Amino acid sequence: MTMPSSFAAGSGYPPPIPGARWSLADAPVRPLLLWVRTGAAHVRLDGGPVLRLKAGEGAWIPADGRAERAITTEPGTVAFPLCPHAGVGARGLSELTRFDVPSGWQDWLIQLFNLQVTPFSSRGYSPEAIAELLRRPGSPAPAMAGRDPGPEGFASPVMPRGRGARAVAEELMRDPALDLTVERWASRVLSSARTLRRDFLADTGLTFERWRLLCRLGAAVEFLAAGYDVDQVAALVGFASRNGLTRAFKGRFGLTPHEFGRELFARPGAGGLTQRAAAARQTDDLIRMMREVDSPAAPEMLPPASTPSHTNDVHVLSWMYRGSGYLDIGDQRYERERGVATWIPAEREHVTGLRENSVSLPLGNASTADLHLTAPLQVRFSPAWDDYLMFCSISARSALRPDDHNPRHTLDLFAEQVTAQRALSVPMPTDPRARAVAMECLRRIGEPGRPHDGEQGGTHDAEPGGTPDADVRAEIHRAFRDETGMTLSRWRYAARMRIARDLLAGGAPPSTVARRIGYAHLPTFSAAFSRFHGLSPREYQEREVADSL
Repeated sequence: MTMPSSFAAGSGYPPPIPGARWSLADAPVRPLLLWVRTGAAHVRLDGGPVLRLKAGEGAWIPADGRAERAITTEPGTVAFPLCPHAGVGARGLSELTRFDVPSGWQDWLIQLFNLQVTPFSSRGYSPEAIAELLRRPGSPAPAMAGRDPGPEGFASPVMPRGRGARAVAEELMRDPALDLTVERWASRVLSSARTLRRDFLADTGLTFERWRLLCRLGAAVEFLAAGYDVDQVAALVGFASRNGLTRAFKGRFGLTPHEFGRELFARPGAGGLTQRAAAARQTDDLIRMMREVDSPAAPEMLPPASTPSHTNDVHVLSWMYRGSGYLDIGDQRYERERGVATWIPAEREHVTGLRENSVSLPLGNASTADLHLTAPLQVRFSPAWDDYLMFCSISARSALRPDDHNPRHTLDLFAEQVTAQRALSVPMPTDPRARAVAMECLRRIGEPGRPHDGEQGGTHDAEPGGTPDADVRAEIHRAFRDETGMTLSRWRYAARMRIARDLLAGGAPPSTVARRIGYAHLPTFSAAFSRFHGLSPREYQEREVADSL
């Protein structure tokens, strides 16, 4: 299904990409893999020499709570900070290391960033298959037998609903090896330790510590199924020792990790590779690539991915960088194409999916106070915007951002692009002052305003919000006449009719279109549309439908 509110591709160009720097807040938590897609970055660890990375290069930055990280990027740079699981550091490199990133790995790295900062996961694994193994006759699984597993079932524990608690839970699901105290978690999500503990218990029936333990054990099952040995799994999921994992695993499932692995691999086809396990495997490959030992081939394809059904308490802007995807809200499916950015409305339960060899990135959020949105809204960006939008995503979802980063920038960027695309087929003045007036008119095209006589035929309606003609300087009026061939009032009328045509072609009812472009009454809109296009809104829409058959 086509989005109910969408605009065709525009020809605008992005602003320049500013320099950025890394916040030190997360330095002790985990290792960092920095990959420079374009431009250049500078890395300095604990006062040592500066390592300069150019496009196509990466750096492994080890986790060390005693070392100070200094990471900066030059203007024009897109650099992806990727955070492997905290346990990967035990198998990775212990020193700051530069390496080359082959081109075949680059889209995979972009997708890895997406998977780390969003609820997306892959569908290539069935926990039910392993649950069946644990439950089958003769299997010594007292922890699973004879009772309803409830909130401590085999799969991942129930997610809390509270905003701060859910943010913590999502981060632990992505990386169960993170070993922060409740107090540090609370500081990261702008909450309090007391509130986090209360929300975990109220929403899941589990204390925070118990929830984290079950999260780690669920991840341990995935890594064991992927072929990791017990020592590696213990590090990957946050246990200090093999013995600690073994005790907890047997207490939960009635099998030791070794027994579980032996039973699993005795059954062909039982299980598979989760996104988390696949990411760990490919991180291993990256580490080998950094060491230039048996350099692995690039992934042949990117698997499909999707989010669970969920709601957000803010509007989320998601952009398709490559391939295609979809957004399911209720029984409606909205298609997402390459280059299209989609506002996903807050408080609407939805599923977002990516098809094979497709990549998306989150560009930012908007509160319900800043953006009034009840249905998805789309805008298309040309490929010229790719690097800039990646930079926006990195700034919005990581600690690598400009000093003057403004979270509202995404909202303004989207509004500007919609404005530019609304002006298609309507000549725009080139005079900077006249163009500013035109852009303001387009931004506020649907707002009611004062009566006007810019529409011929004696029928009056409310002019959309904007600068009244009487307040516009004479040279701006002259610029509109000289550069567009229309008066300001006539230009505004043409812009409204162009937008009305696009909305009607997209299937919007005439009454809805009338309201969207600032008309209080449908008959007035119909008369104005008929004068401009030579046929009524209904006739125009019927003709568009007939032409598409």
